[in-house]
Amino acid sequence: MRLVATTLFGLERLAGEDIDATPGCRRLETGDGRVYFECDADTVPKCLIGFRYAERVLLELGNFDAKTFDDLFEGTKALDWGRYIGKDDIFPVKGHSVKSKLFSLPDCQRIVKKAVVESLKIRHGTELLPETGIKYQIVFFILNDRASLMIDLCGEPLHKRGYRKLHNIAPMRETLAAAMVNLSRPHENVCIVDPMCGSGTIPIEAALAVRNIAPGLYRGFDAEQFPFIPKEAWQSARGEAKKAIIPAPMKIYGYDNDPQCISIARANAKAAGVADDIVFELKDASRFEIPYEGARGTIVIDPPYGNRMGDIDSSRNIVRGFGKALAKSAPRWQVYAMSTDEKFDLYFGRRADKARVMHNGTERCRLFQFFKQVN
Repeated sequence: MRLVATTLFGLERLAGEDIDATPGCRRLETGDGRVYFECDADTVPKCLIGFRYAERVLLELGNFDAKTFDDLFEGTKALDWGRYIGKDDIFPVKGHSVKSKLFSLPDCQRIVKKAVVESLKIRHGTELLPETGIKYQIVFFILNDRASLMIDLCGEPLHKRGYRKLHNIAPMRETLAAAMVNLSRPHENVCIVDPMCGSGTIPIEAALAVRNIAPGLYRGFDAEQFPFIPKEAWQSARGEAKKAIIPAPMKIYGYDNDPQCISIARANAKAAGVADDIVFELKDASRFEIPYEGARGTIVIDPPYGNRMGDIDSSRNIVRGFGKALAKSAPRWQVYAMSTDEKFDLYFGRRADKARVMHNGTERCRLFQFFKQVN
């Protein structure tokens, strides 16, 4: 089976590493926001349960040049849809077109739907497709006049782990928070602190990662209903994931100056099964102090920035206050901060050693990384 893991821009390498680390998977190629790989049906549950950085995993039935609607119809019709979709099953269509002659999405949806109908009628030898059975979400992606036709295996996107029942006004995607934690290179006995934790996404993703808890362990997937994936494969994948969980090798802290945020973060951590691994406390980042004497730590933070949580001047004042407090209390700590503000490090008071371009949904951000101690 040929599959594609879609990602936020900037997370392709991490998604590829997830694929490489999954037994039975073979990575094929990488593009912007997409990593292609191969595996058999028995391995699919391991992917959906275990991938930490992908947004979706889709089964690709085929790809072909599509400069006209006739190309799109004939190419889609030629694919073996009946291998997966039964004569009674539901098959809605959605998709995207980028830099291609076929730019009208409603027209593309209509053509793809019609072509799949014709393909299924031939395969199942029927004129009647009631669409009352299992749902198979068909997805098309047309880039530079080349169409890729796929079936979504996830249902809800993979960043929805299932634990975040409540959130603040501008939550970070769980996949991006997990990437920040990964890039901060967690070390045993080096605590992780988020001084502006909001609904707790970064500390929770840190706890899931360092304890090796599979992010999709406690949620469901559309593919669990697909008969071509054995039921026992799901049971086996979840059993293996549970056996792989380890105790947290470091302490994790989440602070915020809003009592409601702390309450939400604690509830989310409990839902994620990591409430005992994180200390959430009501604290102001402008008065930041290390959590205990002699603590070695890493800051992983998504501070408020203007276009997400208020005006830019207020955001910069918050960053300036936190930077001063950190320089005083923890000058040797490394910092990983996400922001859309290109001048973040100027107001933080330290020159970034590295700034990595990433995306939070459609927002272009930078992960500012500070390795050197404050002079």
